[in-house]
Amino acid sequence: MLKSMTGFGRSEIVTDECKISVEMKSVNHRYLDLGIKMPKKFNYFEAAIRNLLKGYIQRGKVDLFISYEDYTEGNVSLRYNRQLAAEYMQAFKEMAEQFGIENDVKVSALSRCPEVLTMEQEPEDEDKMWKVLETALREAAERFVETRKAEGENLKADLLGKLDSMTELVSYVEERSPKVIAEYREKLESKVKELLESASVEESRILTEVTIFADKICVDEETVRLRSHIESTRAELMAGGSIGRKLDFIAQEMNREANTILSKANDLEISDRAIALKTEIEKVREQIQNIE
Repeated sequence: MLKSMTGFGRSEIVTDECKISVEMKSVNHRYLDLGIKMPKKFNYFEAAIRNLLKGYIQRGKVDLFISYEDYTEGNVSLRYNRQLAAEYMQAFKEMAEQFGIENDVKVSALSRCPEVLTMEQEPEDEDKMWKVLETALREAAERFVETRKAEGENLKADLLGKLDSMTELVSYVEERSPKVIAEYREKLESKVKELLESASVEESRILTEVTIFADKICVDEETVRLRSHIESTRAELMAGGSIGRKLDFIAQEMNREANTILSKANDLEISDRAIALKTEIEKVREQIQNIE
């Protein structure tokens, strides 16, 4: 299926511990340019996030936004350093014996000694966190791809219509070209007879001039290649997939053939059709820039 490079997707996962929101949007780009904005605690997952999204996206400038809300009570715990407390008590005892004073240290006083009681951050369960984040990413990516497919179908319909119009223009050029040669011969014979009046005109000389003229304006090769490029584009559109780069190359070739037809044209009507062809090809190229 054909996909546009313009898309949008959003997902939100809520658990007892957190809420993770993922939002994706994209515009045209020659390659895959993935920009990620997320909390620092997710930096560890950046490589995994990029690898996951490459399975859904081949081209485009994609902006990914991840937000996180923590519903836990701070994820901290109290730590009691038994060994350090024992060292403090031993020091107090030695001080009391050395100076002959009473050792009146109580638990409340000991707890205020540096590093006896500390608050420590509970380590994150990375596997659990990634599982939730991955679910949100996949949901957002799938919705993102769906919007790209819907836009891609619109592009496909528009491009197929333009290809039909181009085919009609090529058919006209093919039909008109022999008439131009016949008209040239008729004009040539008339002009020669007018100049020579009653003198006879050599048929071979007329045929030679007409042949030279026909060779100069012949666009048979160009129209055949142009038809081939149009049909190739049509076939690629029907097949779908990541065909943007290939179609862009074919469009360049079509433009080259149209330029040649215009340069060879010695007839106003063919020139008009060649210009119309170039206009349609340019429209096709603009639309192709939106295809993944």
